[in-house]
Amino acid sequence: MQLKNLQQPINSPFNFHSTAKQIMKKIDLTGKYAIVTGGYSGIGLVTSLALAHAGAQVTVPARHPDTARELFANEPNITVATLDLMDPHSIDQFADNYLASGHPLHILINSAGIMFPPLRRDSRRYESQFSTNHLGHFQLTLRLYPALQKAHGARVIAVSSRAQRMGSIQWDDINWEHTPYDPHLAYAQSKVANGLFAVGLDQYGQTDNIRAFAVHPGLIPTSGLGRASGQYHPFMSRLINQLGLLHARNTIEAAKVDFRTADYDYYKTLQQGAATQLWAATSPQLNDMGGLFLEDSNVATAVSANSASRFGVRPWTIDPHDAKRLWTISEQLTNTKLPQN
Repeated sequence: MQLKNLQQPINSPFNFHSTAKQIMKKIDLTGKYAIVTGGYSGIGLVTSLALAHAGAQVTVPARHPDTARELFANEPNITVATLDLMDPHSIDQFADNYLASGHPLHILINSAGIMFPPLRRDSRRYESQFSTNHLGHFQLTLRLYPALQKAHGARVIAVSSRAQRMGSIQWDDINWEHTPYDPHLAYAQSKVANGLFAVGLDQYGQTDNIRAFAVHPGLIPTSGLGRASGQYHPFMSRLINQLGLLHARNTIEAAKVDFRTADYDYYKTLQQGAATQLWAATSPQLNDMGGLFLEDSNVATAVSANSASRFGVRPWTIDPHDAKRLWTISEQLTNTKLPQN
């Protein structure tokens, strides 16, 4: 009940138009350490660069580290390391290497994800979207927990999606072993899991000054997230950004509805898409807050399960009891637990 009361917009100076550059304008991260999964493409790339240019030492885990290293060749504040979120051994190795460095971890942004692939499974037979989008990040965060503790004030950001409004966790068949596979519902389930993970982690982490948030970055047709489903076209994405077609499209959509509601499907550029997770990671307005779902660089409104709005967070995405239930299941599926003090 307390979380629901906090789950409402605050007086943020930003909105859905805001960009990463605007969010970070007065932010100084000198001496801070950050990790951004998915940090070498789409909104993850914008996020990594924004943190690094604000002074943070940023580690970007990558399935294709050579590609990432080439991309960041002229970025002295960015280090690339190898990580495959569907491979538990790769996660452990990455975490072990980071912990061995002795560095604290002030910001962990779990931005990597896949969307709508055909049915695939990892080596444990776990469905790929749940494995990548939730379980991989769950294991990674718990393994990095000592570094988060060492920061004496850390934030963990789970990148969710509007898809969380489609329905709750399929508790009796999370890995689609008996239910006919629906990639859209499987994606939605993984995004609900991101929200519940933020709630659960914040409950556990407050005593160590570790706060967690989940964010919906917005509809970003040029992010590359849909490449697993064949719905991503790099050339067209660059062209859309260069020609400002998203702004024109948004203007047309806004004309169809009462503009004061802002309840229309506005698209975002990569700069706008990265804004909310950067706000979540750095805004002083969120000090002493956590376990919340954010969108459009603000705290999202808690709406009812049957709400017709395209916006707002549904009750099953922030339910503290479901968060504990998912936490226990995730511990079992990954064989990972928080370190004992």
